[in-house]
Amino acid sequence: EVQLVESGGGWVQPGGSLTLSCAASGFAFGSYDMSWVRQAPGQGPEWISGINSRGDSTAYADSVKGRFTISRDNNKNTLHLQMGSLNSDDTAVYYCTTQFGTPWGIYEYDFWGHGTQVTVSS
Repeated sequence: EVQLVESGGGWVQPGGSLTLSCAASGFAFGSYDMSWVRQAPGQGPEWISGINSRGDSTAYADSVKGRFTISRDNNKNTLHLQMGSLNSDDTAVYYCTTQFGTPWGIYEYDFWGHGTQVTVSS
């Protein structure tokens, strides 16, 4: 059974930083591309970042480019998202997802974790 468990969310002030993690199990993590998706209150899901299976190629949505960094540790089956220069628009539930589809984006056949809440507020 595929399991994706996010952690690291919380409250942060504008301009602050936060690092999210995702522990993966139940599949060959190191063989698959992975992504982060977020969903802000009242909005649809937004793909924000992806990383290939080897971890040597990454992609970002314009909304987070230059502020967020995605990484992975295939030895520990973990995915990370370093977030910096956070602002209120970054408030959302953040999900770790598989990325079986191409190009980068959201596909109905991908697996999602339960998400972790990130709130940016003063």
